[in-house]
Amino acid sequence: MQTNQPLAPTPAAVSGGHPPHRLTRADLMTLETYARERDAFRARVLAHKRLRNLSVGPHTTWCFEDRLTVQYQIQEMLRAERIFEGDAIQEELDSYNPLIPDGSNWKATLLIEYTDVDDRRVALGKLRGIERRCWVGVAGERAFAIADEDLERENEEKTSAVHFLRFELSSSARAAAKAGAAIELGIDHPEYRYSVTVGAESARLLAADLD
Repeated sequence: MQTNQPLAPTPAAVSGGHPPHRLTRADLMTLETYARERDAFRARVLAHKRLRNLSVGPHTTWCFEDRLTVQYQIQEMLRAERIFEGDAIQEELDSYNPLIPDGSNWKATLLIEYTDVDDRRVALGKLRGIERRCWVGVAGERAFAIADEDLERENEEKTSAVHFLRFELSSSARAAAKAGAAIELGIDHPEYRYSVTVGAESARLLAADLD
């Protein structure tokens, strides 16, 4: 089951990047404008996310973030909390902006999904460390995830159902992806080993993140 709601807690300290990729207050709609435009904006974002939310195996979804998905999360947070003061809006921007890819990487929210509560509890105990065993592959190169840079989401008993991942790509891998090379996603964990090749439309969107 996928979620279309803003994720919490927010990743306040994920690796920074180039300012042009960041959202500013000028990019956001006011609460009044968002109330009027929300249905159309939400439909646009959900259509956009269909090609960016990719399943790896039966129980994980990787939600690849970009400026539009992050703007949606911020707008929804401002709406839910009725935030309209400038300093508070900037706090949300500072929290969510690090999720936007910087041009040299992909950033994704990893969701571990089990519909049954007991199955999920057992699985999260077995899947400790899964966030660090996620990888992307381009042109024969693999990059493993740099996970949860904002805070630790795992303890001695279980991992979290939500993780934030950053995949740093070499210049050759970036060039290959932009030239149309196949992109693979995989998880190499003793309890969960799966890999997939990204479809052509999704691969095109991911390659565009590397500009």
